[in-house]
Amino acid sequence: MRGTLLRYSMRRALANMSENRLVHLIGIGTMAIAFLIFDAFLLVFLNINYWIEEQGSSLTMSIYFTGDPDKAAVETVSKELLQYPGVTINEFISKSDAMENLKRRLGDKAGLLDGLEGNPLPASLEITLSKGKIEDFPKQLKARLEMLEAVDEVQYSHEWVEKIQAVMGAVKLIGIIFGGLLFLAALFIIINTIKLAIYSRHDEVEILKLVGATNRFVKAPFLIEGSIQGFLGGVTAIVILLLGYLVAITRIDLRIGFASFDIVFLSPQFILLLLLMSIIVGFLGSMISLSRFFRI
Repeated sequence: MRGTLLRYSMRRALANMSENRLVHLIGIGTMAIAFLIFDAFLLVFLNINYWIEEQGSSLTMSIYFTGDPDKAAVETVSKELLQYPGVTINEFISKSDAMENLKRRLGDKAGLLDGLEGNPLPASLEITLSKGKIEDFPKQLKARLEMLEAVDEVQYSHEWVEKIQAVMGAVKLIGIIFGGLLFLAALFIIINTIKLAIYSRHDEVEILKLVGATNRFVKAPFLIEGSIQGFLGGVTAIVILLLGYLVAITRIDLRIGFASFDIVFLSPQFILLLLLMSIIVGFLGSMISLSRFFRI
């Protein structure tokens, strides 16, 4: 009996969506936009968390020199660094090397740098600190290095991490509020779409009830319609987000200060969870809409 009801409800739901495809397409498109905004926010949030964890697993430091340092100035700084255990000197990047690196990153747009008078980029020395160093050591080392005449500024990765972590609490709160509003928007869309479907089939529904059809028998196709709409809206949002992600990783080179920022996409588990949520939103929207016409 249940199998028969499910097959009938599925066929009726698909037939109704086909008959009223314009209304359903508009509903799916609007839901896809709402889901896309939420998914994009989630993707950005997860990438920030990923970057914080990645940077937190290692501590790098960039020492920027004043002007164009000679070999003696670089050796002075290097000798100072070698006094501290756990410090590894990676490479020295001259002003000309920094400019060449920037030109390679700009690609076809490198011509924009031709109008510059001189080379404004600083020379730098890149180092890595061992994980075993105490928390205050980077700040102490930075203060010591910036006292040297040849050094202009020192930056280390945890500075960026600390700044971002300071605002992550607020971002999480905004995300919860923002996600709740988008959830309500998607729910509103489903409610009104299903409501239109019920009105368009009002006579059919009344006839079914007159011949003894149960509320469950009448409601099932509408519940399936809402679930399918939610699912298709969620799939559309994920596909658009994936296309945007592919464009981003092939055309955008993100760097925050001295640290590169690799964009990662949502994991399969997250995608399945988002699709499940979109189905639930569709189902709940249908339930709320039907509650005005039937006793649930």
